[in-house]
Amino acid sequence: MLEKYVSKVNFDSYEDFYENFKIHVPLYFNFAYDVVDEIAKNEPDKMAMVWCDDQGNEAYFTFQQMKVYSDKAANAFRELGIGKGDPVMLVLKRRYEFWFCLLALHKLNAICIPATHLLTAKDFTYRNNAADIKMIVTVNEDIVCKSVEGSQEKSPTLKLKAVVGGQRAGWIDFDAEFNHASEEFKPLTDEQRAKNTDMSLLYFTSGTTGLPKMVQHDFTYPLGHILTAQYWQYVQDGGLHLTVADTGWAKAVWGKIYGQWISGSAVFVYDYDKFVPANLLNAIEKYGVTSFCAPPTIYRFLIKEDLSRYRFDKLKYCVIAGEPLNPEVYHQWLNATGLKLMEGYGQTELTVAIGNFPWVTPKPGSMGKPAPGYEVDVIDEQGHSCAVGEEGQIIVRTGRKVPVGMFVGYYRDRELTQKVWHDSTYYTGDNAWRDEDGYYWFIGRADDVIKSSGYRIGPFEVESALLEHPAVLECAVTGLPDPVRGQVVKATVVLTKDYAPCDELIHELQEHVKSVTAPYKYPRMITFAPELPKTISGKIRRVEIRAADGK
Repeated sequence: MLEKYVSKVNFDSYEDFYENFKIHVPLYFNFAYDVVDEIAKNEPDKMAMVWCDDQGNEAYFTFQQMKVYSDKAANAFRELGIGKGDPVMLVLKRRYEFWFCLLALHKLNAICIPATHLLTAKDFTYRNNAADIKMIVTVNEDIVCKSVEGSQEKSPTLKLKAVVGGQRAGWIDFDAEFNHASEEFKPLTDEQRAKNTDMSLLYFTSGTTGLPKMVQHDFTYPLGHILTAQYWQYVQDGGLHLTVADTGWAKAVWGKIYGQWISGSAVFVYDYDKFVPANLLNAIEKYGVTSFCAPPTIYRFLIKEDLSRYRFDKLKYCVIAGEPLNPEVYHQWLNATGLKLMEGYGQTELTVAIGNFPWVTPKPGSMGKPAPGYEVDVIDEQGHSCAVGEEGQIIVRTGRKVPVGMFVGYYRDRELTQKVWHDSTYYTGDNAWRDEDGYYWFIGRADDVIKSSGYRIGPFEVESALLEHPAVLECAVTGLPDPVRGQVVKATVVLTKDYAPCDELIHELQEHVKSVTAPYKYPRMITFAPELPKTISGKIRRVEIRAADGK
């Protein structure tokens, strides 16, 4: 399957990879028909997904089963009146029905809008009206269903609401609709099929600032994730890949379906309500996960476990993304498992744009080098390319070619789209610097950079220093307004179980930061918290901490 869509599969070096990797985009492409159904026809018994939950339940799905179940789901949606261009929101956590529904919506040329179960009634109302959502399919959980119900009166386009996993008064029983639906699905003709430029996915970003933006992707988007899966996550044909992600955010399609299936790897889904590090490690060992991707938050908890108790005989490759990788996490994971953490960088708007690819020797803390198809640069405030070591904003130049899988724009917001993407340049809003070997090093969101006494301080470097101290489990560094210095560095710290807050520990942490980084970067204020505010994707919401400080 992979060879059908790329000019070359194997490469001798990063330079060979960057210069010669190309994705072939067919005139019409639909992932459900052209990948899933094709594999089902040629290799019906090939494993597509291994699913289990924290209650001991498990299920296995071949590509033939994925075809049948997505056909049944498509028929169920069609009977309910869902068709081309209809926006349907899926709030299905890690339930395997998400995969059936996503593929079914692709087959109908409908628009899929994955969303998190943590949305409130106000959140649903905003999304329903912003995207004219016609149907919501959700888990049958009281708190989620009540939030949807609370949004309905103010959501005139919302005509259908369905639950999976039981019955609920006033709701469609999607399981019943699915069970009654025929396995014989009449595919769309070539004339009926969507154009590549039609919208297939819409994501409301879980941003660290402001209201969510509507990131619009077209039907070619899955092809862009060949880069993500085959060459960054380094999944293997016949392997089993685990990306830790809820289906409500974009990381799920980065790591739980598109690129992995094109590359021939099955995906592993571990469904849980409460994250218990030991349970995740047991699942990785029991089911023989071969490649693993998780955000830094997950790795920070895993390295606190006794990793010598687990056998990772089949685990061959580990990657990390979502926030910058602290070198201390890298070294502890390497020492415990023998596996390097290959960091990558991207956004909901992109696929993997910068990464430590197989031919790149990772430098702990660096995002790596640009992905082929991405013309990446770092520029200063005047728009000039930064010199080696100089800090600036990451941009993607699109004058010669737009990378396959890059977003189309922000839905219904031409002004915002043009603000971040103009003059053949996409402005990521993320700051970084580039070293003499061409590696990129993340600093932070432009809004997160602290300006103190004329110095520019990136929160990541202070957080990295703090995380080297055994007392620190997690931390977030922000700027606190100061009449003399403009801002001072503040650290909000979550302690490991063996430490308790006290003035002596504050002083110890301050001295520790002074000793491992520039003295002017040390946190003049340290507060302790039981946990840090985060987005559903695990990113620390520093904006929330700053807002609380402002009050």
